[in-house]
Amino acid sequence: MKIAFSTLGCPDWKWANIIATAKDMGYDGIEVRGVGSKLYAPDIRVFSEDYIDNTRTKLQSMGLEISSLASHCYLFDKENNETVIREALAYIDLAEKLGVKFIRVLADRDPQPSDNIDDDFVAANLSYLADYAEKKNVTILVETNGVYACSDRLISLLQKVNKPAVAVLWDINHPYRYFKESPQETYEKLSEYIKYIHVKDSIESDNGTIAYKMMGKGDLPVEEVLRILKSNNYDGFITLEWVKRWYSELEEPGIVFMQYAGYIKRMWRSL
Repeated sequence: MKIAFSTLGCPDWKWANIIATAKDMGYDGIEVRGVGSKLYAPDIRVFSEDYIDNTRTKLQSMGLEISSLASHCYLFDKENNETVIREALAYIDLAEKLGVKFIRVLADRDPQPSDNIDDDFVAANLSYLADYAEKKNVTILVETNGVYACSDRLISLLQKVNKPAVAVLWDINHPYRYFKESPQETYEKLSEYIKYIHVKDSIESDNGTIAYKMMGKGDLPVEEVLRILKSNNYDGFITLEWVKRWYSELEEPGIVFMQYAGYIKRMWRSL
């Protein structure tokens, strides 16, 4: 397996600091979800036409890769669908230029399941984007998020689309917390589609509120997930999604990124 962190965890850092930290802490990759004030990856300066070649060369020289471009493209959003599709296509184009294998899209807005998600509408958008992505050698990741943290509903969506350029990003928190799926249940149902992993620890209060925690400080069955992945020869990214951009009270990235790297590597070796 390989480890990465999402730039959601370091919203105030510059690109140079991000890549230096990843290198120094022994990470293999970086998931891009904004840099500084720019959330939309095609607008990030280091990915512009003037800088993109240098960015690729620098990453290669450091032994790093961009594990994924995580977009905010909401494929369920009927009111803004033209913009959503245009931005998703731009992410696919950028991924091709950077040599990035994956872009992440969302088929529901929040981790908590919402109402009135139109599966057929989402499937049509996915199908259209998948045809374009396949030509660019890019895979679209649908996250286990919102209503699609339910493995059965996500499988149904994937079967409707039935495109090789569509796969699953398994965020291990959401199926477990919101649909009470065990890691084994989620993996058994989605294993043929899982190409990427998001990890963060958490606890759930008596009233159902979820609070994110540093690794080992919550009660998410992380060890069970890693055991399943290792026993099935998973060799992709296991990425820390520390959502500090959305929750400023969370611990600082320098502390969390270092702790995650050591924690995951030790646990993986011990299994």
